[in-house]
Amino acid sequence: MPINILMPALSPTMEEGKLAKWLVKEGDEVSSGAVLAEIETDKATMEVEAIDEGTVGKILVDEGAEGVKVNTPIAVLLEEGEDPSAISDSPAAAPPPASKSAAEAAKPEASSEPKANGTVPPAQAQQAAPQPEKRAASGTGERVFASPLARRLAKDNGLDLAQLTGSGPHGRIVKSDIETALETGAGKDAPGTAVATTGAAAAAAGPGLLQAMPDKQVLQLYEEGTYDVVPHDGMRKVIAQRLTQSKQTVPHFYLTLDCRLDELLRSRSRMNDVAPKEGPRAYKLSVNDFIIKALALALQDVPNANASWTDGGMLHHRHSDVGVAVAIEGGLFTPIIRHAEMKTLSEISNEMKDLAGRARNRRLAPHEYQGGTTSISNLGMFGIKEFDAVINPPHATILAVGAGIKQPVVTGDTVEVATVMSCTLSCDHRVVDGALGAELLNAFKSYIEDPVRMLV
Repeated sequence: MPINILMPALSPTMEEGKLAKWLVKEGDEVSSGAVLAEIETDKATMEVEAIDEGTVGKILVDEGAEGVKVNTPIAVLLEEGEDPSAISDSPAAAPPPASKSAAEAAKPEASSEPKANGTVPPAQAQQAAPQPEKRAASGTGERVFASPLARRLAKDNGLDLAQLTGSGPHGRIVKSDIETALETGAGKDAPGTAVATTGAAAAAAGPGLLQAMPDKQVLQLYEEGTYDVVPHDGMRKVIAQRLTQSKQTVPHFYLTLDCRLDELLRSRSRMNDVAPKEGPRAYKLSVNDFIIKALALALQDVPNANASWTDGGMLHHRHSDVGVAVAIEGGLFTPIIRHAEMKTLSEISNEMKDLAGRARNRRLAPHEYQGGTTSISNLGMFGIKEFDAVINPPHATILAVGAGIKQPVVTGDTVEVATVMSCTLSCDHRVVDGALGAELLNAFKSYIEDPVRMLV
């Protein structure tokens, strides 16, 4: 009996994802555990493995399709000796239900065939929603088969799908066909259509300036080349949602304190000089490694600050699981150093390098960036002196770290030059009061200014 390959849930909160790439094609023989496809979530790219051995009988979801619901069949695997004709009689052959975004994309297209009074018959609207692949060709009454991604790209670039030839299964138009059309200039709509389509897409892209402006002004701005419409990807949507929620629901307050780095920089230099340069014990410490360790130890010294707010009660964490913001194209990850207070500086350094490298390639597993007890956002390498960071719930704090800058410092009755780093602690006032936040920040400072204490 044919076996369904389902869209996996890569995290407990995942509801849908993007089928980024197929690594097999119909007719390929696969063994159990073989990688079939790559799935993109809002944060990471993960692999789908075959649950059994067999032959790929049918691919149900095109490469590049977005909004594919969890547990939706994406392909059919035939067991040994099974004929491909068995797929048509199997529930596995049923096409996956249209995602919310695909159904919404189909609604405006259904309205392109109105009655004389300008309304769409309910039966016609219902028929259009679950069949997003079908689209009425301009003025011909024919049906054009295209993937949701291809249809969106065609709409954004003003291409008429009826003028294109599909290279997908059964002549379906896919992403590569749109890219070819853009290179060759094929499928261009009548003059003015591309502007109108893109302007409409911009107006529907979400709340904001474009949506609030009259459509005529939107089109005029587009014609003048004032803006380009860049659709939001899953990561940017999640970042916007979580940070908006944080600022609306978490009462932030901020504490700033300067730390002298001179002793830390001297200690770091000596440690790196004697560090193994090759082999499994090799390491090279950065200032950020000291910051991670110092904050982890400070949370152990001030345990009441190592907590999270819930409506049912305060969660006091036994360990310091420190997240570190890593910038990537289009957003950021916050991989977590678990039990950071128990790890040596060299262990933290090597683990952070590994996590940051995989974060930039979107290869982190969900458990490597979810959870944690606090976060660090370091913009010192960009020359930023001081800034306020937004708390990442359920954390109660986040430390914003600025650049180490040489400046005059008064010590006793003398003025001397010192390297000073400004650190701002954002606190959730429901968990961390002002005095508690100040105690945590001063504990952090004591480790930064006397780094030998981190080695004990």
